[in-house]
Amino acid sequence: MTSDQTLSVDDTLAVLRAVGEATRLRLISLLSESEMTVKDATAILGQSQPRISRHLKLLTEAGVILRFPEGSWVFYRLADGPRGALARDVVARMSEGDAVLSADSERFAGLRKTKAEEAASFFAQKALTWDKERSLHASDRDVEAAMLRIVGEKPFQSYLDLGTGTGRLLELFSDHYVSGLGIDASHDMLAVARANLARAGISKAQVRHGDIYALNVPPRSFDLVTVHQVLHFLDDPQRALSEATRALRPGGRLLVIDFAPHNLEFLREAHAHRRLGISRDHMKRWLDTLDLELEAVSDLEPQTGADTQLTVTLWLARDRRIITDLPLATPAQEVA
Repeated sequence: MTSDQTLSVDDTLAVLRAVGEATRLRLISLLSESEMTVKDATAILGQSQPRISRHLKLLTEAGVILRFPEGSWVFYRLADGPRGALARDVVARMSEGDAVLSADSERFAGLRKTKAEEAASFFAQKALTWDKERSLHASDRDVEAAMLRIVGEKPFQSYLDLGTGTGRLLELFSDHYVSGLGIDASHDMLAVARANLARAGISKAQVRHGDIYALNVPPRSFDLVTVHQVLHFLDDPQRALSEATRALRPGGRLLVIDFAPHNLEFLREAHAHRRLGISRDHMKRWLDTLDLELEAVSDLEPQTGADTQLTVTLWLARDRRIITDLPLATPAQEVA
């Protein structure tokens, strides 16, 4: 183990002192599942906001968790380095049957389910006009042209679109793939997507109801996976990207399209946005964690005269594994 993966005695003691308190143990247990806000933690633990904020501050100062503001909200998550790893080890050694931790986990799951249902309700209400609403934020024509450029003209076998919505990307890339699949959590969206695909005469693509956090698709099956304007609706984007990565074939590509960071708070209430854009630093860290190689990043400025000044960013990453048709060497061949 390298030195940057280990801690000194003093640093180890600092981490253990930071987590060595009942509320802070409960907090790191929750943060080992997903990042969250002070409001989330207050609702789950049933403690006051000042008390929760003080405990989060102590954990942040000890380097156990990271704090990152996003508009008027602040998200917290476990640190990536050895301090965060030590905290995860502590959590892993706590009993899964502990009554307090189990209750916290159940409340957290309930909170996340409520948020997911709110987003699903929003999508159901907006399904018929979703493509039109997207055009208010950025030029679909420019974004689609940029997607085609970044993917290139070379055809591929299989394509997966996560959060497919109206199925527009299944139409856009229809000349590139042999078989396509769109996944969405909204039955209303899927109904629109099926109608659109039928209208376009595209029979080689299908859409399916599914959970972006738990994809019911074979692993290592797709040459291209897209996540178009989805991450800013999610409570845990990295978890969704992890599922997307699991679906990639060796050497396959992941294309993510989302808004760059912005300060349009009204999008939380009016459009069910969970995040005010995705920063390049966040995306780079997520992709590195998933062992994906970032190949290209592109920004598209908002269309001239748009009321909402939103920049769209495209990230293209590739699975580092390579495909080879060479037979595996036998032990005898290796010796020879």
